[in-house]
Amino acid sequence: MITKRIIPCLDVRDGRVVKGVNFEGLRDVNSPVALAEYYSSCGADELVFYDITASAEGRRLFTDILRETAKRVFIPLTVGGGINTTDDFDRVLKCGADKVSVNSGAIRNPNLIAEAARLYGSQCVVLSADIKRVDGVFRVFARGGRDNTGLEAIDWIRRAVDNGAGEIVVNSIDTDGVKKGFDLEMLQAVCAAVSVPVIASGGAGCIEDFITLFNAVPGVDAGLAASIFHFGEVKIADLKNEMARCGIPARR
Repeated sequence: MITKRIIPCLDVRDGRVVKGVNFEGLRDVNSPVALAEYYSSCGADELVFYDITASAEGRRLFTDILRETAKRVFIPLTVGGGINTTDDFDRVLKCGADKVSVNSGAIRNPNLIAEAARLYGSQCVVLSADIKRVDGVFRVFARGGRDNTGLEAIDWIRRAVDNGAGEIVVNSIDTDGVKKGFDLEMLQAVCAAVSVPVIASGGAGCIEDFITLFNAVPGVDAGLAASIFHFGEVKIADLKNEMARCGIPARR
C-alpha cells in the first residue's frame, strides 16, 4: 500500500517564512533554513519551498537561501516561485531542488511544462494550481492568488498532466489558512480527472483534518500544511501516530 506523505510548506518572502489567511495578511514566522532543518529531522516526508512574491514582483527566485536549505535537509525538496523558463528549472535544480513547482509561468507559457518534462523528466515537474470558486466554478488564479485567469481549473490541470506534469499541488484559496479542513470537493474533482499524484493544500487545522482528508479522498497522495506545523499546533510525529492508529499508511 502506498504511504501517504506529510509535507510542510515554507512560504518565503524577503528571506523569511511567512503565513497568512486566504493568501493575505502575511505575518513573519521564522528562518526558512532553520525550519527546513527542523522538519527534515522530525519526520516530514518532503518539503515545499515557495518564493511567494517572485512572480508578482517579476523577478527570479532567490537562490542563496535555497542552496543553504538544500545542504541541510535530507528529504525531497520542491521549489517554486518565479519559474518562467526551462533555464529557471535548470538553475533551481542545480541549487539542490529535487522537483520544481510551476504556476504563473505555465499559465503565461503553456508549453513550459512540456519543455521541462522533456528536458528533466515528468517526475521533476510539479504544477501548483491556486484555485478559487467564482460563481460556483473552480477558477485558476495567478501571481500568488492575485489574478483570476478565467481558466476552468479541472480542465487546466488535465491539460498540464497531458503535457507532462508529474504531480499536482491543489491550493484552495477558499480554505487557505482558515483551519477548518481541506477542500474535499475540489480535491475529489481533481483526483477524478488525473492519475498522477495529487497533493492537498489549504485548510488543515488539526490532526483530524488529515484523517478526514485521506479517508474521504483516498486518491490524494499527500497533505500539505504550513501554520499548524510552524506554530506547533500539530507535531508531525503525533499526526503519523494517529494515521497509523486509523490504518492510514505513513512512513515512520
